[in-house]
Amino acid sequence: MLINKTSTSPFSLGRLNKAVLLGIAISGLSLTTSVQAQNVEVPGNIKWTIPFGVGGGTDVWARFFSPWFSESLPGEPSIMIDNVPGGGSINGANLFAVRAESDGSNWLGTSASTQYPAMLDDQRVRYDYSEWTPILATPTGGVVYGQPNLGASADEIIDALLEQPVKLAAQNPTGVELPVLIALDMLGADVEAVFGMRSRGEGRLAFERGEADIDFQTTSAYLSNVEPLVESGKAVPLFSLGVLNDEGKIVRDPAFPELPTFNEVYRKVHDEAPSGTAYEAFRKFFASGYALQKLIMVPKDTPQSLLETYREAAQEFVDTDAFKEEAAAQLGPYTPVIGDTVQRHLDDAMSIDDATRDWLADWLQSEHGAEI
Repeated sequence: MLINKTSTSPFSLGRLNKAVLLGIAISGLSLTTSVQAQNVEVPGNIKWTIPFGVGGGTDVWARFFSPWFSESLPGEPSIMIDNVPGGGSINGANLFAVRAESDGSNWLGTSASTQYPAMLDDQRVRYDYSEWTPILATPTGGVVYGQPNLGASADEIIDALLEQPVKLAAQNPTGVELPVLIALDMLGADVEAVFGMRSRGEGRLAFERGEADIDFQTTSAYLSNVEPLVESGKAVPLFSLGVLNDEGKIVRDPAFPELPTFNEVYRKVHDEAPSGTAYEAFRKFFASGYALQKLIMVPKDTPQSLLETYREAAQEFVDTDAFKEEAAAQLGPYTPVIGDTVQRHLDDAMSIDDATRDWLADWLQSEHGAEI
C-alpha cells in the first residue's frame, strides 16, 4: 500500500500544519547539515517490511510513522508498507534478511516477538541482528499489579507473594511475559503461570474474574484498562519495569513516576541491588522487549550518508510539537530513541553469553516446563 501524500491526514493536525512546523524545525539546523541532507540521494520508493498482519500493533505503528518520514526526507519518497505475517514475525524477518537491498530502499519493522526468538536461538530464525542497523526505536513500559484481597497496599501484597502461591494468566513462557516472570522469581514469589492466553487482554480478564492473583500489562493497556480498576479499588499496582536512560540504567517510567521499578522493589525486599545471571537475563530481555520494543532497521551495508539522513529526518520531526501531540496518543509518554544510543542499547541487549543462556534454559525447563 503506497502512502498517498496528498490525502487528508487521519490524525489531529493536517499535513500542511506538519510541513510548516517541520520547516520551522529544519530552519534551526546548521547550514552544513542541511546541505549534506540535500546532497544525499534518497530512494524515491522505500519498501518497509512489517512481519505482521494488517491492523496489528506493529502495522499501526509503521503507518503512523510513514507520513512523518516521507514528508521530512529529501524528495518526499513514497513509503510502501509490505505486510509479511507468519511465524510470529519470523517469516517476514527471514525474507528481509535474504532479499533486502543495501541501497536504503528496504526497511524492516521489528518488535519484541522478532527480537526474542533471535536471542533464544530459535531454530526457525535465519536473521542476525548484527547484520542490521537501527534508525529508530520506540520504547514502552509495563506494570505488575495484584488483587486487593492479598493486601491493602503494594507492600502487603508483595509480602503475600513471598508467602503463598499466586496465579498469573500468561501467553507463553518465552513471550512478552518472560522478563516479568524472571523478575517475580527473583523477588522470591511462588508464581503458578497458567499459559495459553491468546493475548495479554485475556490475562487481564482472568484477573478481573478472580482467576488470577496478579497480572501484568504494557503501558497502553494498563492506562486504558487497568487504571479504572485501580481507581475503583479492584487492583493494586505493585511496580513498573521502568525504562532505560541514555546510559543504559533502569529508571522510573515517566508514565508511572509514582511507582517503584522492579529494581527498587528488589532492593527493598532483599536489601541489596539485583545482580547475577538471573538479573542479566531480566535486563537483556527487558531492554530488547520493552526499552527497544519496536525498531526500524536497515541492512548493515546501507550507505552511512543515507543512514544519517534517515536518522536526521527522524530527529527533526520527533522534536516538533505536532509530532509530540500525535505521538502522545500513539506512543504514550515515551520519546523515540534515535541513532547511536539505539545501536549501543541493542548491541548490549542482543549479546547473551553462554552462562546466561544456560541459566535461562535450565530455569525455563525447571520452572515452566519450556525448552529452548
